[in-house]
Amino acid sequence: MRSYNQFCPIAKAAEIFCERWTALILRDLAFGATRFSDLQRGVPLASPTLLSSRLKKLEAEGIIVRSVSDDGRGPTYRLTHAGQEFVPIIMALGQWGQRWSRRTLAEHEIDLGLLLWALQKGAHPELFGTERVVIQFELTDQVEKKRHWWFLNQDGTCELCLKPPDRDAQLYVIVSLLDLTRIWRGDLPFASALHHGAIEVDGSGRLRKLFPLWLGVSPLAHIRSERRERVG
Repeated sequence: MRSYNQFCPIAKAAEIFCERWTALILRDLAFGATRFSDLQRGVPLASPTLLSSRLKKLEAEGIIVRSVSDDGRGPTYRLTHAGQEFVPIIMALGQWGQRWSRRTLAEHEIDLGLLLWALQKGAHPELFGTERVVIQFELTDQVEKKRHWWFLNQDGTCELCLKPPDRDAQLYVIVSLLDLTRIWRGDLPFASALHHGAIEVDGSGRLRKLFPLWLGVSPLAHIRSERRERVG
């Protein structure tokens, strides 16, 4: 991003924060992403080269710190104190977006990979205690190779699986990607989706009751929209 060539501190901060992809990278770091691959899932349209460039700039500005991981899987990233001070700004942007920019999603805005990553990060596997629970999703509006996904919950962790784990699922969820996205965003309440058949959940009664609690929707889902669609 080009400099505003102003001494104003707002301009100086905007030169960093308002560069394309930076706010989303900081968003994902704030919500627990630590590895390059995690950050790639959050900004799938940014090339690896561009993402690497943004991370280097944020590191040079003292907003993130890069560390060598103990497991040899590549570096990890975390927000510094300066970076943490951006978090309330990010949340305020999200609150404004929920309140004033919500509208019917365009097809190109519905991102399967981003939603699956958000579901894994936001899930609450601790609700199942020591029980190993596999949740299978069938996304009815997707082609066959993208139709089925599994979330393995065990030992307080949740892992997205591209192939079926080594045992049958305990919960089966049937829903379209569009409706699942709307549920996650807060546009479609889970109870309403269940009542009207937009989502089906099959399994034991206990696990069915736990499912909406396991499903970690957006932390901004509770914010009501104040937007009025413009006509003409």
